[in-house]
Parts: sequence; C-alpha cells; structure tokens
Amino acid sequence: MLELKNINFSAGGQNILKDLSLKISTGKFIAITGPNGSGKSTIAKIIMGIEKPNNGQILFNGIDITNTSITERAKLGISFGFQAPVQFKGLTVLDLLNLSAGKKLDYSEARSYLYKVGLCGSKYLNREVDSSLSGGELKRVEIANVLARNAKLSIFDEPEAGIDLWSFNNLIQVFNDMRAEYKGSIIVISHQERILNIADEIVLIQDGSVNKKVRTSKDLDNASGLACCCQLKKGETA
Repeated sequence: MLELKNINFSAGGQNILKDLSLKISTGKFIAITGPNGSGKSTIAKIIMGIEKPNNGQILFNGIDITNTSITERAKLGISFGFQAPVQFKGLTVLDLLNLSAGKKLDYSEARSYLYKVGLCGSKYLNREVDSSLSGGELKRVEIANVLARNAKLSIFDEPEAGIDLWSFNNLIQVFNDMRAEYKGSIIVISHQERILNIADEIVLIQDGSVNKKVRTSKDLDNASGLACCCQLKKGETA
C-alpha cells in the first residue's frame, strides 16, 4: 500500500526526519505517536504532499509519488484530515459531501455519511461549514467527507486536538466504526491512549526516525522511558 524509503526532511535549519523508512499494509489502522517535535505531523504532510522531502522515496500501491502534487495524490486515493478542520463560509455540508463524492448525492446517501459519524442529516446537511459548528462537529463533518471520498488511504493529524471530552468520546466511536467497516488504510497521528488502543499497529517516532513498532500502548512503556500516552480527564480538552 504505502512505503516511505529513507526519507529526510529539514526546515529552519533543523533535521526533522532522518532517514525514515516505514511500510503500511492495505486495510490497516496505524497510529503514529511520539513526543512533541519528533516529526509525527511532518510524516503525515509528506505523505499527502503538503511538504516535500529533501531526499528519499514515497511509493503508493507501487507508484512513485515522491514528486507528485497534492491533487494528483488525492486522485490516487489519499485523503488528509487537518488538526483544525478547514472552514468554508458559504459552502454547506451537503455541498462539501458532493464535492468529496465527486457527484451529486441524493439526500439519503448524504444523510447516511453523516449518520455514520453521529450527526443528524436533517439538522446538518444545509448548515454552512463555518464557525457556527463546534470543533467536534467540524471533525465529524470532515470524517464524513473522508468516507464520501472512499479513499484508499486516509490520514488524520491529531484529530483529538481542540475538542471537548464528549466530542472526543464520539470521535473514538467513529474511529472504531471506521476500523470495522472501512476497506482502506487509516493513519492517525496521535498521543491519546484510547486512539492507540484501537490501532492494529502503533509506530513510535523519536528524533525523526522510527524507534519501534508495537501492537498495544502498553508495549510503549519501555521505549526510552517515553510517556507519550495520556487519557482525558473530565472537563479537559484533547
């Protein structure tokens, strides 16, 4: 499915990724974690084409996409969810779903995507994708659009950022459902233990390289004393 070969990336005079190599199989839910500044989000952006590596190679289903644009990667079936979902003033949720699906959806189809992420279609389809939606609502609208794209690879960069506990609990359920039903591969950049625990594999990044791959968050305990997993307490935001 996806292979990163000897990826190096520098910015602002700092070496962020250092000879990083990583393989991700088809149909897997992969969590990438690690301390702040380790290069987690940079990996996601390089896969999507938002950032370009200084050297190395990126293969997607056997195709070299190292120098392809974001648009070309999207056409190949890669989608990206930002830490802070983009707002579109004047564009409704239904408009966005139609764009993601590449066709005009009927109301029942559109409602089904929203239902999968815990939103009522009749209340949200005609709402604008703007600041009138909460952080949790925007996250779920974004995930609904990922589902409508039917992407082969979906990447989420710290989806828990800036949302409250109630929205976080719903987000966990959405990812659980995606893991059970989604045919493509999923990469989630996160340090939240509850997200790590539903992954098929956890990739630990330290100092710009892959430190280790494990099956559960408990296996991270002995990784250089890393304390990167935490659970939200009542009243906290992710």
